[in-house]
Amino acid sequence: MRVRTLGRTGLKVSEIGFGAWAIGGNDHGNSYGPTDDATSVAAVRRALDLGCTFFDTADVYGWGHSEEVLGAALEGHRDDVVIATKVGGDFYHGGVRMNFDPGYIAFGLERSLRRLRTDHVDVYQLHNPPAETMADPATYETFKTLKAENKVRHIGVSIHEPFEGTLCIESGVPDVLQVPFSILRQEPADGFLAEAAAANIGIVAREPLGNGFLAKVVPADARFPQGDIRHHWPPSMIEARAEVANRLSFLVREDRTLAQSALRFVLAFPEVSVAIPGAKSPSQVEENLAASGAPPLAEEEVRSLRDLYARDSGL
Repeated sequence: MRVRTLGRTGLKVSEIGFGAWAIGGNDHGNSYGPTDDATSVAAVRRALDLGCTFFDTADVYGWGHSEEVLGAALEGHRDDVVIATKVGGDFYHGGVRMNFDPGYIAFGLERSLRRLRTDHVDVYQLHNPPAETMADPATYETFKTLKAENKVRHIGVSIHEPFEGTLCIESGVPDVLQVPFSILRQEPADGFLAEAAAANIGIVAREPLGNGFLAKVVPADARFPQGDIRHHWPPSMIEARAEVANRLSFLVREDRTLAQSALRFVLAFPEVSVAIPGAKSPSQVEENLAASGAPPLAEEEVRSLRDLYARDSGL
Protein backbone atom coordinates (compact mmCIF):
# COMPACT_ATOMS: atom_id res chain seq x y z
CA MET A 1 0.00 0.00 0.00
CA ARG A 2 1.47 3.32 -1.07
CA VAL A 3 1.35 6.22 1.35
CA ARG A 4 0.66 9.93 0.79
CA THR A 5 0.71 12.99 3.03
CA LEU A 6 -2.60 14.51 4.08
CA GLY A 7 -1.69 18.09 3.27
CA ARG A 8 -0.44 20.31 6.07
CA THR A 9 -1.64 17.88 8.73
CA GLY A 10 1.58 15.98 8.06
CA LEU A 11 -0.31 12.70 8.58
CA LYS A 12 0.91 9.81 6.46
CA VAL A 13 -2.08 7.90 5.14
CA SER A 14 -2.69 5.00 2.79
CA GLU A 15 -3.53 6.39 -0.64
CA ILE A 16 -6.67 4.26 -0.64
CA GLY A 17 -8.82 4.50 2.44
CA PHE A 18 -12.08 2.99 3.63
CA GLY A 19 -15.32 4.90 3.06
CA ALA A 20 -17.70 3.77 5.79
CA TRP A 21 -20.96 5.25 4.50
CA ALA A 22 -22.33 1.90 3.32
CA ILE A 23 -21.63 -0.05 6.52
CA GLY A 24 -24.11 2.14 8.35
CA GLY A 25 -26.86 0.01 6.80
CA ASN A 26 -30.03 1.20 5.13
CA ASP A 27 -32.49 1.29 8.02
CA HIS A 28 -32.74 5.06 7.76
CA GLY A 29 -32.81 5.40 4.00
CA ASN A 30 -29.40 6.93 3.39
CA SER A 31 -26.96 4.24 2.38
CA TYR A 32 -26.18 1.60 -0.24
CA GLY A 33 -28.47 -1.28 0.56
CA PRO A 34 -28.66 -3.77 3.44
CA THR A 35 -25.61 -4.88 5.38
CA ASP A 36 -24.55 -7.55 7.84
CA ASP A 37 -22.57 -6.19 10.78
CA ALA A 38 -20.30 -9.21 11.08
CA THR A 39 -19.39 -8.89 7.41
CA SER A 40 -18.85 -5.15 7.83
CA VAL A 41 -16.48 -5.71 10.76
CA ALA A 42 -14.63 -8.34 8.72
CA ALA A 43 -14.32 -5.83 5.86
CA VAL A 44 -12.79 -3.18 8.13
CA ARG A 45 -10.36 -5.67 9.63
CA ARG A 46 -9.38 -6.94 6.20
CA ALA A 47 -8.61 -3.35 5.24
CA LEU A 48 -6.35 -3.10 8.28
CA ASP A 49 -4.58 -6.32 7.28
CA LEU A 50 -3.90 -4.92 3.81
CA GLY A 51 -2.38 -1.66 5.02
CA CYS A 52 -5.33 0.73 4.97
CA THR A 53 -4.78 3.46 7.56
CA PHE A 54 -7.48 6.03 6.69
CA PHE A 55 -11.10 5.44 7.71
CA ASP A 56 -13.80 8.00 6.94
CA THR A 57 -17.32 8.03 8.34
CA ALA A 58 -20.01 10.46 9.54
CA ASP A 59 -22.33 10.49 12.51
CA VAL A 60 -25.42 10.53 10.27
CA TYR A 61 -24.44 7.35 8.37
CA GLY A 62 -26.94 4.84 9.71
CA TRP A 63 -27.73 7.38 12.44
CA GLY A 64 -24.56 6.49 14.31
CA HIS A 65 -24.37 2.87 13.24
CA SER A 66 -21.43 3.30 10.86
CA GLU A 67 -19.38 4.81 13.69
CA GLU A 68 -20.42 2.00 16.03
CA VAL A 69 -19.32 -0.68 13.57
CA LEU A 70 -16.08 1.13 12.83
CA GLY A 71 -15.33 1.61 16.52
CA ALA A 72 -15.82 -2.08 17.22
CA ALA A 73 -13.73 -3.18 14.24
CA LEU A 74 -10.83 -0.81 14.98
CA GLU A 75 -10.65 -1.49 18.71
CA GLY A 76 -7.06 -2.24 19.65
CA HIS A 77 -5.71 -0.51 16.54
CA ARG A 78 -6.42 3.14 17.36
CA ASP A 79 -2.79 4.21 17.20
CA ASP A 80 -2.38 2.57 13.79
CA VAL A 81 -5.09 4.49 11.96
CA VAL A 82 -6.42 7.92 11.06
CA ILE A 83 -10.14 8.34 11.76
CA ALA A 84 -12.18 11.08 10.10
CA THR A 85 -15.82 11.74 10.87
CA LYS A 86 -18.34 14.47 10.12
CA VAL A 87 -21.00 16.52 11.86
CA GLY A 88 -23.99 18.51 10.68
CA GLY A 89 -26.73 15.98 9.92
CA ASP A 90 -28.74 16.21 13.15
CA PHE A 91 -30.71 12.98 13.52
CA TYR A 92 -31.22 13.24 17.28
CA HIS A 93 -34.39 15.32 17.24
CA GLY A 94 -36.71 13.51 14.85
CA GLY A 95 -35.80 12.93 11.22
CA VAL A 96 -32.66 14.60 9.89
CA ARG A 97 -31.99 18.32 9.65
CA MET A 98 -28.83 20.29 9.03
CA ASN A 99 -27.45 21.74 12.27
CA PHE A 100 -24.15 23.59 12.53
CA ASP A 101 -24.81 25.39 15.79
CA PRO A 102 -21.71 25.49 18.04
CA GLY A 103 -23.46 23.59 20.82
CA TYR A 104 -24.58 20.89 18.46
CA ILE A 105 -21.11 20.44 16.98
CA ALA A 106 -19.67 19.79 20.46
CA PHE A 107 -22.65 17.59 21.39
CA GLY A 108 -22.23 15.55 18.21
CA LEU A 109 -18.53 15.04 18.80
CA GLU A 110 -19.04 13.59 22.29
CA ARG A 111 -21.42 11.00 20.91
CA SER A 112 -19.19 10.23 17.95
CA LEU A 113 -16.24 9.64 20.28
CA ARG A 114 -18.33 7.26 22.35
CA ARG A 115 -19.42 5.25 19.31
CA LEU A 116 -15.91 5.22 17.84
CA ARG A 117 -14.43 4.12 21.19
CA THR A 118 -11.77 6.81 21.17
CA ASP A 119 -10.90 10.04 22.96
CA HIS A 120 -10.20 11.99 19.77
CA VAL A 121 -10.78 12.08 16.04
CA ASP A 122 -7.92 12.88 13.70
CA VAL A 123 -10.07 14.89 11.28
CA TYR A 124 -13.42 16.40 12.28
CA GLN A 125 -15.35 17.67 9.28
CA LEU A 126 -18.33 19.93 8.74
CA HIS A 127 -20.70 17.81 6.66
CA ASN A 128 -21.73 19.82 3.58
CA PRO A 129 -22.43 23.13 5.35
CA PRO A 130 -24.08 26.11 3.61
CA ALA A 131 -21.72 27.77 1.15
CA GLU A 132 -22.30 31.20 2.69
CA THR A 133 -20.65 30.07 5.93
CA MET A 134 -17.53 28.48 4.46
CA ALA A 135 -15.34 31.56 4.03
CA ASP A 136 -16.17 32.93 7.50
CA PRO A 137 -13.45 32.07 10.06
CA ALA A 138 -16.11 32.32 12.80
CA THR A 139 -17.70 29.15 11.39
CA TYR A 140 -14.77 27.16 12.74
CA GLU A 141 -14.46 28.64 16.25
CA THR A 142 -16.04 25.63 17.96
CA PHE A 143 -13.68 23.34 16.07
CA LYS A 144 -10.73 25.36 17.34
CA THR A 145 -11.97 24.94 20.91
CA LEU A 146 -12.35 21.18 20.45
CA LYS A 147 -8.86 21.09 18.97
CA ALA A 148 -7.46 22.93 22.01
CA GLU A 149 -9.13 20.26 24.16
CA ASN A 150 -7.29 17.54 22.17
CA LYS A 151 -10.58 15.98 21.07
CA VAL A 152 -9.96 17.00 17.47
CA ARG A 153 -6.54 16.97 15.81
CA HIS A 154 -7.36 18.59 12.46
CA ILE A 155 -10.27 20.51 10.94
CA GLY A 156 -11.97 19.54 7.71
CA VAL A 157 -14.98 20.29 5.52
CA SER A 158 -16.91 17.97 3.24
CA ILE A 159 -18.09 19.90 0.18
CA HIS A 160 -20.08 19.33 -3.01
CA GLU A 161 -18.54 21.76 -5.50
CA PRO A 162 -15.02 23.12 -6.11
CA PHE A 163 -16.12 26.74 -5.58
CA GLU A 164 -17.06 25.75 -2.02
CA GLY A 165 -13.53 24.48 -1.52
CA THR A 166 -12.22 27.86 -2.62
CA LEU A 167 -14.39 29.52 0.02
CA CYS A 168 -13.01 27.18 2.68
CA ILE A 169 -9.44 27.92 1.64
CA GLU A 170 -10.17 31.65 1.84
CA SER A 171 -11.12 31.26 5.50
CA GLY A 172 -7.59 30.00 6.21
CA VAL A 173 -8.85 27.39 8.67
CA PRO A 174 -9.57 23.88 7.28
CA ASP A 175 -6.62 21.54 6.90
CA VAL A 176 -8.57 18.95 4.90
CA LEU A 177 -11.27 19.13 2.23
CA GLN A 178 -13.35 16.20 1.10
CA VAL A 179 -14.75 16.48 -2.42
CA PRO A 180 -16.50 14.19 -4.93
CA PHE A 181 -13.93 13.21 -7.54
CA SER A 182 -14.12 10.38 -10.05
CA ILE A 183 -14.20 9.64 -13.75
CA LEU A 184 -17.84 10.80 -13.56
CA ARG A 185 -17.11 13.92 -11.49
CA GLN A 186 -13.95 15.57 -12.80
CA GLU A 187 -14.69 19.20 -11.91
CA PRO A 188 -12.02 19.34 -9.15
CA ALA A 189 -9.30 18.74 -11.75
CA ASP A 190 -10.18 21.99 -13.51
CA GLY A 191 -8.07 24.22 -11.29
CA PHE A 192 -9.29 23.44 -7.78
CA LEU A 193 -6.81 20.64 -7.05
CA ALA A 194 -3.93 22.96 -7.92
CA GLU A 195 -5.42 25.67 -5.71
CA ALA A 196 -5.70 23.24 -2.79
CA ALA A 197 -2.13 22.05 -3.32
CA ALA A 198 -0.87 25.63 -3.26
CA ALA A 199 -2.52 26.04 0.16
CA ASN A 200 -1.17 22.63 1.28
CA ILE A 201 -4.69 21.32 1.89
CA GLY A 202 -5.23 17.59 2.24
CA ILE A 203 -7.68 16.32 -0.37
CA VAL A 204 -9.95 13.35 0.34
CA ALA A 205 -11.59 12.09 -2.86
CA ARG A 206 -15.00 10.64 -2.10
CA GLU A 207 -17.28 8.56 -4.34
CA PRO A 208 -14.32 7.59 -6.56
CA LEU A 209 -16.33 4.62 -7.86
CA GLY A 210 -19.24 6.77 -9.03
CA ASN A 211 -21.79 5.53 -6.47
CA GLY A 212 -20.95 1.94 -7.39
CA PHE A 213 -21.38 2.24 -11.14
CA LEU A 214 -17.61 2.01 -11.69
CA ALA A 215 -17.23 -0.91 -9.28
CA LYS A 216 -19.10 -3.62 -11.18
CA VAL A 217 -21.45 -4.16 -14.08
CA VAL A 218 -24.79 -2.55 -13.25
CA PRO A 219 -27.64 -3.41 -15.64
CA ALA A 220 -29.24 -0.45 -17.39
CA ASP A 221 -32.61 -1.47 -15.97
CA ALA A 222 -31.32 -1.97 -12.40
CA ARG A 223 -33.52 -0.88 -9.52
CA PHE A 224 -32.28 -0.44 -5.97
CA PRO A 225 -33.96 -1.39 -2.68
CA GLN A 226 -35.63 0.95 -0.25
CA GLY A 227 -32.99 2.59 1.94
CA ASP A 228 -30.43 2.77 -0.89
CA ILE A 229 -29.77 6.38 -1.96
CA ARG A 230 -30.13 5.22 -5.58
CA HIS A 231 -33.67 3.94 -4.93
CA HIS A 232 -35.11 7.32 -5.92
CA TRP A 233 -32.87 7.91 -8.92
CA PRO A 234 -34.86 8.21 -12.16
CA PRO A 235 -34.44 5.23 -14.53
CA SER A 236 -32.85 7.52 -17.12
CA MET A 237 -30.04 8.38 -14.70
CA ILE A 238 -29.36 4.73 -13.89
CA GLU A 239 -29.39 3.83 -17.58
CA ALA A 240 -26.98 6.66 -18.42
CA ARG A 241 -24.48 5.67 -15.73
CA ALA A 242 -24.62 2.02 -16.76
CA GLU A 243 -23.92 3.05 -20.35
CA VAL A 244 -20.94 5.13 -19.26
CA ALA A 245 -19.45 2.15 -17.45
CA ASN A 246 -19.81 0.08 -20.62
CA ARG A 247 -17.96 2.75 -22.59
CA LEU A 248 -15.03 2.55 -20.17
CA SER A 249 -14.21 -1.07 -20.96
CA PHE A 250 -11.00 0.09 -22.68
CA LEU A 251 -9.54 0.69 -19.19
CA VAL A 252 -9.86 -2.96 -18.14
CA ARG A 253 -6.80 -5.21 -18.38
CA GLU A 254 -5.92 -8.64 -17.09
CA ASP A 255 -4.10 -6.98 -14.19
CA ARG A 256 -6.56 -4.12 -13.56
CA THR A 257 -10.34 -4.20 -13.10
CA LEU A 258 -12.70 -1.35 -13.91
CA ALA A 259 -12.93 -0.41 -10.22
CA GLN A 260 -9.14 -0.38 -9.94
CA SER A 261 -8.88 1.69 -13.12
CA ALA A 262 -11.36 4.19 -11.68
CA LEU A 263 -9.27 4.47 -8.52
CA ARG A 264 -6.07 4.78 -10.53
CA PHE A 265 -7.65 7.72 -12.40
CA VAL A 266 -8.21 9.57 -9.12
CA LEU A 267 -4.73 8.67 -7.89
CA ALA A 268 -3.19 9.95 -11.14
CA PHE A 269 -3.60 13.42 -9.61
CA PRO A 270 -0.83 13.89 -7.01
CA GLU A 271 -2.83 16.59 -5.24
CA VAL A 272 -5.17 13.86 -3.97
CA SER A 273 -4.07 12.58 -0.57
CA VAL A 274 -6.45 9.62 -0.30
CA ALA A 275 -9.36 8.11 -2.21
CA ILE A 276 -12.12 6.57 -0.08
CA PRO A 277 -14.12 3.95 -1.98
CA GLY A 278 -16.90 2.33 0.00
CA ALA A 279 -16.94 -1.37 0.80
CA LYS A 280 -19.33 -3.74 2.55
CA SER A 281 -17.36 -7.00 2.33
CA PRO A 282 -13.77 -8.27 2.56
CA SER A 283 -13.75 -9.10 -1.17
CA GLN A 284 -14.68 -5.53 -2.07
CA VAL A 285 -11.93 -4.26 0.22
CA GLU A 286 -9.40 -6.55 -1.43
CA GLU A 287 -10.27 -5.30 -4.91
CA ASN A 288 -10.23 -1.66 -3.84
CA LEU A 289 -6.94 -1.76 -1.97
CA ALA A 290 -5.23 -3.79 -4.68
CA ALA A 291 -5.59 -0.71 -6.88
CA SER A 292 -2.62 0.82 -5.06
CA GLY A 293 -0.40 -1.82 -6.63
CA ALA A 294 -2.23 -2.08 -9.95
CA PRO A 295 -0.69 -0.60 -13.09
CA PRO A 296 -1.30 3.16 -13.25
CA LEU A 297 -3.27 4.61 -16.12
CA ALA A 298 -1.11 5.63 -19.04
CA GLU A 299 -0.95 9.34 -19.78
CA GLU A 300 -3.00 8.82 -22.91
CA GLU A 301 -5.70 7.00 -20.92
CA VAL A 302 -5.98 9.88 -18.45
CA ARG A 303 -5.99 12.35 -21.33
CA SER A 304 -8.72 10.37 -23.09
CA LEU A 305 -10.91 10.41 -19.98
CA ARG A 306 -10.34 14.12 -19.51
CA ASP A 307 -11.22 14.78 -23.15
CA LEU A 308 -14.40 12.67 -22.94
CA TYR A 309 -15.47 14.62 -19.87
CA ALA A 310 -14.65 17.98 -21.45
CA ARG A 311 -16.82 17.06 -24.44
CA ASP A 312 -19.60 15.82 -22.13
CA SER A 313 -19.51 12.53 -24.00
CA GLY A 314 -21.71 10.61 -21.62
CA LEU A 315 -19.54 11.32 -18.60
